[in-house]
Amino acid sequence: MKTPRPIQYPIDDFKSGESWRLFKIMGEFVEGIDGLHDLGPAVSIFGSARTVKGHPDYETARKTAACFAAGGYAVITGGGPGIMEAANLGASEQNQESVGLRIALPFEEKGNPYMTRSLDFHYFFIRKVMFVKYAQAYIIMPGGLGTMDEMFETLTLVQTRRIRKMPIILMNKNFWAGLLDWIKTSLGANGLISPGDMDLFSVIDTPEQALEIVNNFYKRH
Repeated sequence: MKTPRPIQYPIDDFKSGESWRLFKIMGEFVEGIDGLHDLGPAVSIFGSARTVKGHPDYETARKTAACFAAGGYAVITGGGPGIMEAANLGASEQNQESVGLRIALPFEEKGNPYMTRSLDFHYFFIRKVMFVKYAQAYIIMPGGLGTMDEMFETLTLVQTRRIRKMPIILMNKNFWAGLLDWIKTSLGANGLISPGDMDLFSVIDTPEQALEIVNNFYKRH
């Protein structure tokens, strides 16, 4: 009987050049910290890159960013189009710092024109560290898989106390209603989350409510 040939798995280039990759990772951390260490109070705004100008979510993101910028907060986004562009636009309209943390993707166009400072990242996880580290609150607008990833990772970090508790705000009650019902009925009802985990975030509709939540949180703390 002929001995079967072993399966040839693709070689991960991280394994073949592992030590050099670590230097690149450290370099991105250093560049991120150097680029943001003097930013001051800020909010990170997440949302879809596919939301077009004129869409209600685009206008809400712009107004939300403008509201926070007028209140003394810099605005951090992913630096791309859609919700990110709207938020950077809103901050720039108030002459406030408008930061874009861009990720290198083969299908993504150049960054939006409303950033006052822009940093480029190759690694998603380093970029997400910068979103979390330099924000005093997180505003989650409607979005797709990337937005869900950013939202759930932030919630997990707060839930597990890996980062300090801070406001996590979901904008647009109608958009989030189905997901929140699933969390309650599938996760909560089966004991897969604690009852208090539903208090880790707020769900609202207006920029003014978002700013009030954040300001009240820091008055109490």
